[in-house]
Amino acid sequence: MAVTKPFTTIGEYISTFPADMQVILEKVRQTIHKVAPEAVETISYAMPAFDLNGKHVVFFAGWKHHISVYPLPAGDEAFQQAIVPYKRARGSIQFPLDKPIPYDLVEQIATLLIKETPQK
Repeated sequence: MAVTKPFTTIGEYISTFPADMQVILEKVRQTIHKVAPEAVETISYAMPAFDLNGKHVVFFAGWKHHISVYPLPAGDEAFQQAIVPYKRARGSIQFPLDKPIPYDLVEQIATLLIKETPQK
C-alpha cells in the first residue's frame, strides 16, 4: 500500500488496495456495520475507525499479508480460546490473507468492543 496523502474516508482507504483485498476490507467494514449500524465511519491513525457516542470503538487495517482489527477486547474464556489460532500484536489481532477471514470472529470482536466501551 502506497500512502501518498491522508485518507478522509474509509472508501478512499480501501480503494488504495488491490481488487481482491478491497473485497475483503469491504466485507470487514460491512461486518462491523452489521453490529454497529449507528457507528460513524472515520479515519484515525491513518486507519478506518468506527465511532460510537464520540469514541473510537473499533479499527481495522489492511497489510501485505494480513488484516488487523484493533483493539482486542478482553472477552470471556470462550472468546480467548477462539482467538488462540491468530497472531496478536500491540492490542490487535491479525488474520492472514492466505486463509479465509473469520468474519464471524470480526463480528464478535466488534460486539465485545461495543459492550466494553464506556458510554458518555
